[in-house]
Amino acid sequence: MIILPIGLSFHTFQSLSYVIEVCRGRVKAEKHFGIYSLYVMFYPQLVAGPIERPQNMLPQFYEKKKFDYERAVSGLRQMLLGLFKKIFIADRLAVLVGGVYGNPADFHGFPLMLATILFAFQIYCDFSGYSDIALGSARVMGFKLMDNFDRPYFARSIGDFWRRWHISLSSWFRDYVYIPLGGNRVPKIYWMLNVLIVFLISGLWHGANWTYVVWGGLHGVFIIGESAMASFKNKIIKTFNLNVADLVRYFGVFITFILVSFAWIFFRANSIGEAVYIVENLFVGIGGQFNHFFIFLSRRESFSQMLSGVWPGASQIDLMIVSAALLGLIIFESKPIFWRKVSENFNLFRWFVYYAVIILILFFGVFDHSQFIYFQF
Repeated sequence: MIILPIGLSFHTFQSLSYVIEVCRGRVKAEKHFGIYSLYVMFYPQLVAGPIERPQNMLPQFYEKKKFDYERAVSGLRQMLLGLFKKIFIADRLAVLVGGVYGNPADFHGFPLMLATILFAFQIYCDFSGYSDIALGSARVMGFKLMDNFDRPYFARSIGDFWRRWHISLSSWFRDYVYIPLGGNRVPKIYWMLNVLIVFLISGLWHGANWTYVVWGGLHGVFIIGESAMASFKNKIIKTFNLNVADLVRYFGVFITFILVSFAWIFFRANSIGEAVYIVENLFVGIGGQFNHFFIFLSRRESFSQMLSGVWPGASQIDLMIVSAALLGLIIFESKPIFWRKVSENFNLFRWFVYYAVIILILFFGVFDHSQFIYFQF
């Protein structure tokens, strides 16, 4: 077994950014070894990004930093949000998801479907939670890191999803792999090949496992499929003079989330065999499981009894807590500007939320020393 330092791929890519940008003449070579070392090993983003560029970070290391109260409060607020996502939501979801994906052969139908959807939120809250902590801690000290997430599950297409998810990595592959290959300025067949190459490499970046390769390949296929369907979709809308912008947008968000969640099966599964089993059994026995739900309604059985008949071993409390937390997170992220204005203008509300989040973390958080998912990459 070879033991590697955590976050190796992140600061490797960050170092490559420096070398490439210097070679392209976009930034001058850094002559101060301490400043260069700080760029490569800057502790807030060392183990899981975001993957920074020298143009953004090197000038900041030469600036004289002064304490700024508003900036420090903003940074601490983002760190608190990150802790809430990680400890209160992601780690509790990990218990539910791990109970199914740890031994998927024991399940079929509804548990596999729900565990897959919950993992989509687990990995988002886990990774964006770390990014919030990294960005917040850097801001407290006076440094600005690039945003790594922009409400990815509100994306209307797979392409839009990758403009919102792990932005620092997707932009890295765009600038240093996709565009040098020719991007979309080449014949269609070569463009499709470029897309597949980028996403297959992205899968390999996550680990030397066929599950990651398939995950990356699926996203490449989704992007190509979207491009092929775009003209057909526009032709349908134009032919029938459809004016359903909101409906199309919501449908796009729904389909994108389903496709992304489906691909997460291969990312989370321990092997290709387990992933294939999950895909084959997503809808097996779903009718009988829904019967348990209808029996629950007609006989007024306890929720625990209904749950044990559908998902043995699942915790009623865990499901209730994460359902409420995810609903709150979705509401919060759906109108970020509105909630920002509310927090700025209503001090009592803002402090109530601060204390409520801290209490929820302390009393209902999961403190089992679970590391961030992206620490392994």
